[in-house]
Amino acid sequence: MNKIGLIIRREYITRIRNKTFLISTFLLPIIIVLGIAGTVYLAIKGKTNHRIAVSDQNGYFKDYLKSDSTIFFDFSPGIDTLNYADKNCSAVLIIPVLNEGQKTIYRLKYKKQLGLANIDDLEKRINSAITDHMIFTKTNITRSRLDSIRAASDLGELKSFSDEGKKSQASSQGLSYAIGYTCGFLIYLLTFIYGAMVMRGVSEEKTSRVAEVIVSSVKPFPLMLGKIIGIGAVGLTQFLLWIVLGIVLFTVAQAFLPHELLQEVNNIQQANAMGNAQMAQTSEAARQIFEFKQSVQNTNWLLIIGCYIFYFTGGYLFYASLFAAVGSVVNEDPQEAQSLLLPITMPIIFSFIIMSIAIQDPGGSLAVWASMIPFSSPIVMMARIAYGVPTTVPYWQLFLSMALLAGGFLFTTWIAGRIYRTGILMYGKKPTWKTMWKWAFKA
Repeated sequence: MNKIGLIIRREYITRIRNKTFLISTFLLPIIIVLGIAGTVYLAIKGKTNHRIAVSDQNGYFKDYLKSDSTIFFDFSPGIDTLNYADKNCSAVLIIPVLNEGQKTIYRLKYKKQLGLANIDDLEKRINSAITDHMIFTKTNITRSRLDSIRAASDLGELKSFSDEGKKSQASSQGLSYAIGYTCGFLIYLLTFIYGAMVMRGVSEEKTSRVAEVIVSSVKPFPLMLGKIIGIGAVGLTQFLLWIVLGIVLFTVAQAFLPHELLQEVNNIQQANAMGNAQMAQTSEAARQIFEFKQSVQNTNWLLIIGCYIFYFTGGYLFYASLFAAVGSVVNEDPQEAQSLLLPITMPIIFSFIIMSIAIQDPGGSLAVWASMIPFSSPIVMMARIAYGVPTTVPYWQLFLSMALLAGGFLFTTWIAGRIYRTGILMYGKKPTWKTMWKWAFKA
């Protein structure tokens, strides 16, 4: 046990003092934040404005289709499907006569694809225009009155609360989405990075014959376990430093907010504490900051951080042991490792894809089953936990998932240890999964 501790200490200190670790720990979060902010800025500034010619055979869409900064509707009679591009139009919308009770297809002709979001927006506008026209023709309401009613009807705002039995907790779907996606993505990314680091370290020690010297004083399995735990501890250290850095950045960011805006937020907080739901006197920015702070305060950070540490550790041990097994059998040819890594990397990639679906529907059957299976549970379960325990994730699902993951990484570590003890001293033989299977179960 003392030898395992020495190996863990060596692997941990060697990598924690590396310049790459320091740069990735302190600069990577800043780069990610700047990258996201830059992407959002460019997406807003670089948003394409479309000019769409409309060929309306009904004669009333001109009164209902309203242009804005995103889409401008051109009802000029001289524009058709032949010359719309010459008239600087992105597309031409052809609306035939629409008969009540009969489904009719209206067409959009373009030379350059508008994009899925623009198509969905356009379809909603057309259907809304049809609805407004039917209301206008079947009632005595005027168009101006109809427009004023629609403008004045935006009175309410939906607030969601998680039902926890004797009490209800305010929740934020946006924050839950962000936390779940971030945690799942970090486990996905760090499993790849540190798993590959384990494989590369084992492979380098084997090819340089250093492993032969180490194995003379330490048995192969403790050696493999020490390397895995030491490198995993580096990953946990990095995550904890990111938490500290995030808290510091959040605190510093509040100092740059205008004093008047902070005063408005305090006023909202006092009004909310007194049970006053009317906040019409405050600005939209103050309300958004208040809602964000409320969501952050209502989030069970202790549960999320604790589950993240468990699922990162379990997922890392599950896959890192397999990465170590591959590193112990490959020789100097890097293509050997690439051919053996596919069965290991594909489950991680599929887990990330499933997480992208599960984060949209955390209670769906796909999300539930994927959060139970050890191959995918570290990534998928974190996406579900962010939405609440035990509301979205019952306790029995959480405990069962943890138990299966613990059993899973014990099993893969046992298999990898049997492969490692043979492969680390094997030279000149091209490795295959069939050979590794024999070493694991028939040695």
